[in-house]
Amino acid sequence: MSATATQGVAEVHGHTHRDVNGGWLRPAVFGAMDGLVSNLALITGVAGGSVSAQTIAITGLAGLAAGAFSMAAGEYTSVASQRELVLAELDVERLELHRNPKEELQELTDLYVSRGVDPQLAARVAAQLMKDPDQALEIHAREELGVDPSDLPSPTVAALSSFGSFALGALLPVLPYLLGATSLWPAVLLALAGLFVCGAVVSRVTTRTWWYGGLRQLVLGGAAAAVTYGLGSLFDAAIG
Repeated sequence: MSATATQGVAEVHGHTHRDVNGGWLRPAVFGAMDGLVSNLALITGVAGGSVSAQTIAITGLAGLAAGAFSMAAGEYTSVASQRELVLAELDVERLELHRNPKEELQELTDLYVSRGVDPQLAARVAAQLMKDPDQALEIHAREELGVDPSDLPSPTVAALSSFGSFALGALLPVLPYLLGATSLWPAVLLALAGLFVCGAVVSRVTTRTWWYGGLRQLVLGGAAAAVTYGLGSLFDAAIG
């Protein structure tokens, strides 16, 4: 049964499941958090030295651009490589289904038997499923590779999600400087608020409470900013 059909059955019975297979969630969440934390840490590290607000703003924008393009390129390569590997394995399975249909039929029968199905019933079910080549490939891919051939993650979606979410997260710490701020505190407060909101939003697709998710991200991001500010001040004192 396909993912769409499964969701339809679930809706008939009065409940739905969240999308846990899509290629957008992980890179989007990781990108937003990384953009916020890394650019906040970068800005606070630079602000720890004796530099102007203009220098901090330029540094933040450079960090935004560099990080967003790096995230997009890395995510695209990673997902594309994984997708190509899966497609190659699907070609192997497709060839085996064509060359050795009896062996593949027996393999599927044995699988159902191992899960408690009566041997005769397992043989009939396997034979019925093997009549459709596309269905046979999908079932073998699910059982042997743990993937759904019709629902592979998209490298483009992953890359765009990473780019957009990182850029949005990285923009928050530098935004006050772009609007004329001359001190670090507006950037820190806005970034920490963004971290809390992101953590709270992410909790909607997990089992954590919104306040726990928000506080966890706020503490982690705040700790990173504090450490880099201290390092920036230390390096400024040593160089000066």
